[in-house]
Amino acid sequence: MNFFTDLIDLILPEHCAGCGGAPVLLCDACAMPLRAPARPARAAVEGLPPPWTVAAYEGSLRATMAAYKEHGRTALADPLGEALATAVRAVLEPHRRLPLARTDHDPPALVWVPSRRSVTRRRGHDALRGLVDVAAQRLHEAGIPVVGLDALKQRKRVADQTTLTAEQRAENLAGALEAAPRAQLSGRQIVVVDDVITTGASLSEAARTLRTAGADLLGAATIAATPRHHRPPTHRNNRNPSLEPPQPLQPRHL
Repeated sequence: MNFFTDLIDLILPEHCAGCGGAPVLLCDACAMPLRAPARPARAAVEGLPPPWTVAAYEGSLRATMAAYKEHGRTALADPLGEALATAVRAVLEPHRRLPLARTDHDPPALVWVPSRRSVTRRRGHDALRGLVDVAAQRLHEAGIPVVGLDALKQRKRVADQTTLTAEQRAENLAGALEAAPRAQLSGRQIVVVDDVITTGASLSEAARTLRTAGADLLGAATIAATPRHHRPPTHRNNRNPSLEPPQPLQPRHL
């Protein structure tokens, strides 16, 4: 399915995924938020490691991410994945001079919050896994070895989170994930990733599952965060205000 959507994009180019204006994948104005430095995300819940993000989930970025996830514009994995790489790099920066936890020196792993199988089938692609693949490649190119690790899976059905409060989201997701049997997470350094952080409930459940499996969580990374005035109320974790956000990776031509 992805082959045919990519072929259609090549033959019949669509307009900017963010604004619908210029006949390009993503115009400069809509790509700009994805090129920002990483910053600490304000939304956090108990049990969530320090989260980093790049952009506000609003305006043209919402349209861009919908075009990638829901409308088959898989070429958007490049600019979106590069933004995710910027956030992951911010998580890893304080740890890069520390020894790896495992004696075999496995590189840190990027573990994503899994989508429901029905959602993946409907979309025709595993959206977040595609972004992790791009992010890992960009970090490798920058001399930062990481690997994507398919370590989590859904263990129960959950309700749509769109209209739920922070407390309802946490209750809805409690016990929703489990570690994949062959993931070998014990002692492994992990950055848990998602595309958007709202209350942090999804990332917190992923973090809980990974810790239960013995993983060493370094932090959390997302592309975007829902603006604070749009979020249900949450508790904020303490964070270190002295951390200087690393500069974003050099973006490729879109």
